[in-house]
Amino acid sequence: MRIDVLTTLPEMFRGPLDESILLRARQSGQVEIRLVNLRDYTHDRHKKTDDEQFGGGDGMVMKAEPILEALDALSADSPGPCEILFTSPQGERFDHAMAMQLSRVGHLVIVCGHYKGIDERAIQLSGGREVSIGDYILTGGELPAMVVIDAVVRLLPGVVGSYASVEEDSFYQGLLDCPRYTRPQEVRGVNVPEVLLSGHHAEIEKWRRQQAEERTRLRRPDLWEAFLRRRHAEREP
Repeated sequence: MRIDVLTTLPEMFRGPLDESILLRARQSGQVEIRLVNLRDYTHDRHKKTDDEQFGGGDGMVMKAEPILEALDALSADSPGPCEILFTSPQGERFDHAMAMQLSRVGHLVIVCGHYKGIDERAIQLSGGREVSIGDYILTGGELPAMVVIDAVVRLLPGVVGSYASVEEDSFYQGLLDCPRYTRPQEVRGVNVPEVLLSGHHAEIEKWRRQQAEERTRLRRPDLWEAFLRRRHAEREP
């Protein structure tokens, strides 16, 4: 998989991309991540990537031309069709289902938004889609881009040592994950649930499923309702 990130702050990515699983995935060739500085596609001596917005109002808007020129260059160099994302508070919510879909894309391009947003024509003419990681505002789109990259890359085959572990993650089956425990058996008077020490795998799986369902019902009623609808649909003849 290839991921290109269009940003005015490429140095922000150096740390996250050079550590742990993302570093190993890059070193093994499972993913190639390239950082594209949008200032390289400007044509003024100040390398401006933003300007005042038409219609007035506070805040600057990212210019369309540098983004479109960068996308044109990437398209000419692309190994195949690419999916273009714009990080934006107005975008559709990024979730596990979207991460799964994006992990099957051969070439992903992420454009990091800034200021009051991106000139709408960049989004319109590129055919990209806006994506949000939550209902809050950040100082820029670099952190959301990192979240998307991390969530997508770990789903690539072979990136995480045990794919069974990925399949047990929160959201994989539409539920939050169950409680997890490790050694020691007792911490400050609190013991590991007995069922997890029983060695009875069927009972352990039953307990984990019950805990996952209860946790989802209490903490994420939206996910719980969606889970119930999906389960009902699967049971229909």
